[in-house]
Amino acid sequence: MENKVITVTSPLLPSLDDFLPYMQDIWDRKWLTNNGYYHQELEKSLCEYLKVPYISLFTNGTLPLICALQALRITGEVITTPYSFVATTHSLWWNGIKPVFVDIDPMTCNIDPDKIEAAITPKTTAIMAVHVYGKPCDMERIQAIADKYGLKVIYDAAHAFGVEVNGKSILEAGDISTLSFHATKVYNTIEGGALVCHDENTKKRIDYLKNFGFAGETTIIAPGINGKMDEVRAAYGLLNLKQVSAAIESRHQVAVRYREALREIPGIHVMEDMLGVRHNYSYFPIFVDAERYGMSRDELYFKMKESNVLGRRYFYPLISEFSTYRGLESAKPEYLPVAHKVADSVICLPMHHALSPDDMNLILSIIKNK
Repeated sequence: MENKVITVTSPLLPSLDDFLPYMQDIWDRKWLTNNGYYHQELEKSLCEYLKVPYISLFTNGTLPLICALQALRITGEVITTPYSFVATTHSLWWNGIKPVFVDIDPMTCNIDPDKIEAAITPKTTAIMAVHVYGKPCDMERIQAIADKYGLKVIYDAAHAFGVEVNGKSILEAGDISTLSFHATKVYNTIEGGALVCHDENTKKRIDYLKNFGFAGETTIIAPGINGKMDEVRAAYGLLNLKQVSAAIESRHQVAVRYREALREIPGIHVMEDMLGVRHNYSYFPIFVDAERYGMSRDELYFKMKESNVLGRRYFYPLISEFSTYRGLESAKPEYLPVAHKVADSVICLPMHHALSPDDMNLILSIIKNK
């Protein structure tokens, strides 16, 4: 297949033969949304799989971020990273909160704890960190800073489904974590997301917020939003949950092969696994040193594209470079040198459960035979 396109991700899909009986059952029940049977079953199953006490399903991965800020009553300023998908910072903007960017750690691409304290002002109320590429943040140090200054901690864990440190879910860290179940993620419900919290009262508040604020047939307790997941996607999610562990192991094998092949190429840097971490291999970024490699990141990116290999410059440009945010003082490039360097050198290679040996041979040959 000369014209085959190798995409950077590929959705994990349940078998249609398995899915159709679920659809028949939903048709028979005639309950399509509003906390139906499959919605409740998926919340229970995800709590068990992810080793968390409370989870609330959403119709996408952005609304949990918006509702997390509402649930914790965050105002003023929030310290965050410029190196993420725009939804992270957009959720602050939609809540009337000022994002304050700090630089990232060059090894993990996560927010740099060494830079957080200097950014705290009397208006700071929270830290919103991101487990970039599913690599855990330095959660202990972030929590210590938050405790010292009385701040809340929200983790955007969109990339971190199933990730654990020493057998414990990283979704247990902070006050709230959010997940994305978008089709491009390790685990997907086509579109979808979730919010993870640690106590029943917070879970109730979140469930009110995602259903217009209803606390009963005639009682509204907050100006909520409509963030509910429907029964069709919940059923799809239950089926995908049965095969996600096998898909993660397939991704692991892809990561092993990439690392073995690319580790010794001058000018190509790969990220290694972290000690004690159960990774999910959601992405495989490489970082191109143009001087040592002999080709710029963009030259390699477009060379791959010519061969129908669709890598992604993820994340480029930085959030702080977009028009909405670049006027902020904290968005000035001189304050974010590491983030700019990383954003200008990164390519995420195709990474998914269905990547074939022939696909990988082509990708590696392009990088090796520049």
